[in-house]
Amino acid sequence: MASILNNLKQEFKKGDILNKLIYINVGLFLLFSILGVFSFMFQFDIKPILSKLYLPADNNTLLHQPWTFITYMFLHNGFLHLLFNMVWLHFGGKIFLQYLQPKQLLSTYILGGISGGLLFILAFNYVPALQGLTLDARALGASASVLAIMVAIATYSPNYSVHLPFIGIVKLKQIAIVCIVLDILSIPNGNAGGHIAHLGGAIFGYFYIKQLQRGNDLSNGFSNFLSILANTFKNKSKLKTVYKKSNSDYDFNKSRSNQQKEIDIILEKISKSGYESLSKSEKDTLFSASKK
Repeated sequence: MASILNNLKQEFKKGDILNKLIYINVGLFLLFSILGVFSFMFQFDIKPILSKLYLPADNNTLLHQPWTFITYMFLHNGFLHLLFNMVWLHFGGKIFLQYLQPKQLLSTYILGGISGGLLFILAFNYVPALQGLTLDARALGASASVLAIMVAIATYSPNYSVHLPFIGIVKLKQIAIVCIVLDILSIPNGNAGGHIAHLGGAIFGYFYIKQLQRGNDLSNGFSNFLSILANTFKNKSKLKTVYKKSNSDYDFNKSRSNQQKEIDIILEKISKSGYESLSKSEKDTLFSASKK
């Protein structure tokens, strides 16, 4: 088990930002799935924990848990929900990284998710059909972030062609348009908040690339913020300065004389019996002396 965890840790460190985002999503899904099993076996409720991580539409609740703007976009309520989002994240992210930088992918994922969350909250507080559901409405899932990446790369390279099974060759702009239209048409048919959040992510993806094409890279400021945040929480090594008394000339010369005597004995042994007659420690001593 320890070996498996170490391997996963190494893979996470070696992986690019796209793989890391997928690992985080999958890892959190497995963690809470396992917690769900224990909650069933030992009869304790994990819903209070999850409610602190899902994004609430109610403003009063949101004020007490603002971190949910980030946490909600890494959580999923079922395997198919996770699988669908991770397949599209991998698909869109791979194309994204062919043209743009990893920091831009991360920024699009996070800021796209935040934009989706904002539109979700606005809709449940100001759209009449949704206002009665505000108190109980919660958002979760990476869909808004994923659609932000899909729309961003479709805006950057609209005529990039891909081959989809059972469909054939299509362009990225066509995929993006279909996704957006389906989300709009699906709003009255259930999960209105989810579809609205997707549209918020799509709006950011489009806006981000249009700004980038004008020379304004929104990822720069966000990346700098993340670096400052990472450095703030980074563990600083607690090293103590040890003041060591320097050796006197007598001690130094004595040590050097002893080392030279040892080298002379080794060299004499080589002249009599050859280099192969030396022990490993003698060879190491000779090699160290040759480097000084």
